[in-house]
Amino acid sequence: MSEVLPLADDALVLSHRLAEWAGHAPVLEEEVALANLALDLLGQARALYGLVGDEDELAFLREERAFRNAQLTEQPNGDFAHTIARQLYFSTYQELLYARLAPGAGDLAAIAAKALSEVAYHRDHAVTWTLRLGDGTDASHARMQRATDALWRYTGELFHPVVSGVDYVALHAAWTARVSAVLTEATLTVPSSAPRRAGGLGRDGVHTEPFGRMLAEMQHLHRSHPGASW
Repeated sequence: MSEVLPLADDALVLSHRLAEWAGHAPVLEEEVALANLALDLLGQARALYGLVGDEDELAFLREERAFRNAQLTEQPNGDFAHTIARQLYFSTYQELLYARLAPGAGDLAAIAAKALSEVAYHRDHAVTWTLRLGDGTDASHARMQRATDALWRYTGELFHPVVSGVDYVALHAAWTARVSAVLTEATLTVPSSAPRRAGGLGRDGVHTEPFGRMLAEMQHLHRSHPGASW
């Protein structure tokens, strides 16, 4: 449970954040793309929760401090550049992690293997937009640089060891190289500040202020009609 729950919470929380773009995306094509990303992550969350217990109870009846998602996933969408930076950071991490888990044995490996093609698309989508915004107009470049800098501080927590048998030091090094290459190609400056320590925080149930409001919205319907069937 300790290994699976953080991965499931990451997927659920980011899925909800991406779903918040419904009706607000900058163009219709992105309305569909972001919704598809959200559905992919929701499917991953459901599969992972299934290894732990009842998915509805885990998603809708836990209190804030019981969630183990990384703080990066709960950050508000902000403008479109912030959403893309968040997605670039997270999908690169998730693809590298799942690639390491997929060759193994057991249910977690099977879920990781099945999700890899989805996660690869998520990363490709984020990379495409990072390049488009970073190497676009002066305004889009400035927005993408601000987003890149603002969310960098949350990335260190992704490499707090969660799943046994994964070399998180090597994972972090691979992530840094891959993300830095994308930012450089997008004519963006790779942040020089060190991310916050890779421990505690969301993995220990300590979340940022926006998460409480997001969780209340996400759980409202279920909690308002306990025991209801649909």
